[in-house]
Amino acid sequence: MSYDQAYEAYRESLFKACEDPKIRLALKRAIASFRENVNLALARFPQTVTKRKDGRAIKEYSVARMEELVKQAKDSIIDVKGNCDIVQTPEQLLKRLDELIGTGKWIVKSKSITSEEFEINEHLEGKGNKVTETDLGEFILQNIHEKPMHILSPSIHVPRERVAEMLSEIVGRKLEPDIGLLVETARQLLRDAYFKADIGMSGANVVAADTGTVFLIENEGNARFVTNAPRTHIAVVGFEKVVPTLMDGMVVSELTWRYASYKAPSYVSLITGASKTGDIEKVQTFGAHGPKNLHVIFVNNKRTELAKDPVYREALYCMKCGSCLYECPIYGVTAGRFGHKYFGGVGTIWTAFIAGGMEKALPMAYSCTLCGRCKDHCPFEIDAPAMIQKLRNELVDEKMTLTALDEACKNIEKIGNPYGLEAPIEIPE
Repeated sequence: MSYDQAYEAYRESLFKACEDPKIRLALKRAIASFRENVNLALARFPQTVTKRKDGRAIKEYSVARMEELVKQAKDSIIDVKGNCDIVQTPEQLLKRLDELIGTGKWIVKSKSITSEEFEINEHLEGKGNKVTETDLGEFILQNIHEKPMHILSPSIHVPRERVAEMLSEIVGRKLEPDIGLLVETARQLLRDAYFKADIGMSGANVVAADTGTVFLIENEGNARFVTNAPRTHIAVVGFEKVVPTLMDGMVVSELTWRYASYKAPSYVSLITGASKTGDIEKVQTFGAHGPKNLHVIFVNNKRTELAKDPVYREALYCMKCGSCLYECPIYGVTAGRFGHKYFGGVGTIWTAFIAGGMEKALPMAYSCTLCGRCKDHCPFEIDAPAMIQKLRNELVDEKMTLTALDEACKNIEKIGNPYGLEAPIEIPE
């Protein structure tokens, strides 16, 4: 497929999303709610805003020393009787998961964008395992056979009416589109899975190198079950999630959840090794009420290469709070169609260098308006417009161009928008 053909398919996808009333309805509701909640959270805790520079400094330091910190984190995890691997490629990751899991197992998962990067679900199911997503958004998408369209709220584009249809099919009776009822129904469906599953799998929001502590931020409580009920917990973590100290992890976590629209999340789990007890004669024994085995797998997948670039390395500061997406004028009308496995402006850089390649990133690079709203609302002030501009320049240097861009320039000059639309697109305020 040529670049122009790929662009036309991508463009068609954008227009299809713009014209989808279900996506428009869901986004309108979600964006309004998110913005209100962020404003309330930051108004109540104004000190969070002043911590942005501290958080960015932590990320700058950490990304510049990723390999060193990952090795330190591995030593710390092993010191607390956990297991840890450092892998460089997707192939090495999947091979290690095969060794740990085998076949015929039931895996319960909590939300992890890193697992989407490596298509872990599809791989494990292909090996004869059963995978159950337990985050409500991921559970919805798994059952309607769609991909996530947001980092934090993967089913943002699915309105309550569609969720009611899906759950009605599962339980065999008609459910009204009452959100409380739908959440309770999902709770009942998932309750037994945690205790019958062989393995719980998660990602991590942050990992502290000095203690080997895995941070998990959540509201639903499913991640606690996933990482506590099965006998084995596997965490798959990108290099960029490691910070030097436990207190650094606290700062980064606070910024993440406040800019993700929460005054305080319902749960912040700090997991340091497997469960243990010393209550019988002070003999430390592993596998008490929680998992007997903890396996943390740190994955590079070109992150260290990205960190060498003085402009692009800012993409690795991203903690996936999702705030930028709710402020992006293009994402606001197309949802995850402005993306591949990662979304929006900063997601374009992740797509180009980590999960997709230049061919996938090419059309995304020209979707961005360079408006800068993402940078203004990012807790770490990531300059996505500067990264996008550099990427465009490099695409031109590599002769990866689109004939449709000439048409877009003419449309902007003649009509005022690049797509030749006579009627303006409604963009959330």
